[in-house]
Amino acid sequence: MKVGMKATVFYDGACPVCLRALARWRDKPYTCEVEWFDITGQQEVLLAQGISPQKALEKLHILCDDGTVLTSMNSYGFLLRHLPHWRWLGEIIILPGIRQCLTWSYDAITLRRLKREGRYCERKG
Repeated sequence: MKVGMKATVFYDGACPVCLRALARWRDKPYTCEVEWFDITGQQEVLLAQGISPQKALEKLHILCDDGTVLTSMNSYGFLLRHLPHWRWLGEIIILPGIRQCLTWSYDAITLRRLKREGRYCERKG
């Protein structure tokens, strides 16, 4: 990502775990401009950006101002790579094998939480 670029992080403001993480990471000194956007009740905004509202609940999404959309561990890796002293971890979590394992674990936990909260919509087809 070039210097001065902006990234919009779409987070689930109805998720207590997400809110705790946001409180920890929101005001860090990122090397790019980071805007935090609560997706709660924002289906039209998500669709206008080409992001499925249900998928936005299931996986962290980041929209870069060049139009690139990152999801899941690529999103987390991106954020960490733009934080001084955390870049190393951002590089590690996007390595093949590690990324897949972390993604599988994250997805399983998230789907269980969404089902428990009654916010998971089963996709057909």
